[in-house]
Amino acid sequence: MFLKGFLTNSSGILTSRILGFFRDLLTATTLGAGIYSDIFFVAFKLPNLFRRVFGEGAFNQAFLPGLFNARLRGGFALKIGLIFCTILIVLSCFAGIFSASITKLLAFGFSDDLIELTAPLVAINFWYLLLIFIVTLFGAMLQFKRNFTAWAYSPALLNLAMIVALLLARNSEAYEAVIILSYGVLAGGIMQILLHCFPMYRLGFFKLLFAGFKELKTKPHNTNYIDKRKSIDQSVKRFFKQFFPAMLGSSTAQFASFIDTLLASFLASGTISYLYYANRIFQLPLAVFAIATSTALFPLVAKFLKESKEEEALKALSKSFWFLAILLSICTVGGMFLKNEIIWLLFERGKFVREDTLMCANVFVAYLLGLLPFGLARIFSLWLYSKNQQVLAAKISAFSLLVGTFFSLILMQFFGAVGLALAGSISGVFVFLLTLHYFSWKYFLSILWNPKFILLTCLLLCVESLVLFAFKAYIFSLN
Repeated sequence: MFLKGFLTNSSGILTSRILGFFRDLLTATTLGAGIYSDIFFVAFKLPNLFRRVFGEGAFNQAFLPGLFNARLRGGFALKIGLIFCTILIVLSCFAGIFSASITKLLAFGFSDDLIELTAPLVAINFWYLLLIFIVTLFGAMLQFKRNFTAWAYSPALLNLAMIVALLLARNSEAYEAVIILSYGVLAGGIMQILLHCFPMYRLGFFKLLFAGFKELKTKPHNTNYIDKRKSIDQSVKRFFKQFFPAMLGSSTAQFASFIDTLLASFLASGTISYLYYANRIFQLPLAVFAIATSTALFPLVAKFLKESKEEEALKALSKSFWFLAILLSICTVGGMFLKNEIIWLLFERGKFVREDTLMCANVFVAYLLGLLPFGLARIFSLWLYSKNQQVLAAKISAFSLLVGTFFSLILMQFFGAVGLALAGSISGVFVFLLTLHYFSWKYFLSILWNPKFILLTCLLLCVESLVLFAFKAYIFSLN
């Protein structure tokens, strides 16, 4: 079951990322790296932030334990769903009415003309928050039964819908193309919900939610109904007590990207797009290797620590550490050698010109410096989560966000977009070091001191460097 879940999640992530690259390729071709791509990325930033915060574990970390422990699971799941859906519907209506003010907050450096162009797009994209919450709720319920397929592959449907929208918009005016793309986001959200409906029906979760309506009813002077309502309310309170620190801990990377977009709006046109495209490539190895590895490792470490088998947990952690360290090191070295060639191959066409390629490549390298610490921090943070130290993990993440913001404000003055990406990598180093501090330096050094893997890593990196050097010298090099 563990291997099946790992392969399902990793293959789903990989499929989504591949389609995401095709989506970005078409976005670069259709919109280039300028005003119209910037306004779409600003409009899509908040829904994308919400999707990542919920999708990368914040909701599941609180919901799944709550569902396991709830005496009335249908009423618990339904009440959580109703609370969030009500809030998001109100917020989406609010965003439609005050879209200009919200846009000003998202891109404070935009001129009034750009705010006017972006505001309708913000109002459209905001409704995706409601759709992705429903997807997240259904996905978490399916994971209760260890059914991962719909959840793993649903992000691919969003990318597919956006690809279709971009193909339909290729011959349209730039602003009209951005509007079509925004409606493509909503279509993708609906497709994601529909994908979850069949397994939800097959596993009986719709019946469970329907039963929840009866469980939530209260009848005056009926002790049984009042007790049921109290039990559900207690489960919901426990959920929110766990949810907020989990959300903070899972969302700092996304909030950092959100802040970078805000700061980038003060820089030259195209800066937001360079950050977006470079970060998309950076996220591929982080997602396919780091997130997939941590997802597979978490239940194993948690089980060993619960059974007081600390040595077994450390062994599992050590194997995963070296597996991930080798893969991410290879990706880092390869990305640095082929920075220009990667951006050229993926994005340089249409309105995305050579100057954009070279600028985006430098931003990409700055992000790559943080690949290893960000990825490895995910592994060691599992130790904290397994010991119910979510609040501590959230504090580490919050401190790293402050550090990243501080360095962003300084480095953007000298290096522009590259400085913003570099600040993010510095933040990753702080997350890694602080996580190790609370994990135990003694344990970490015992894991790190493995001559066999140290030699293997050095050998692989030397061979990779020689091969890529020869490739660039004798086959192809983009300068």
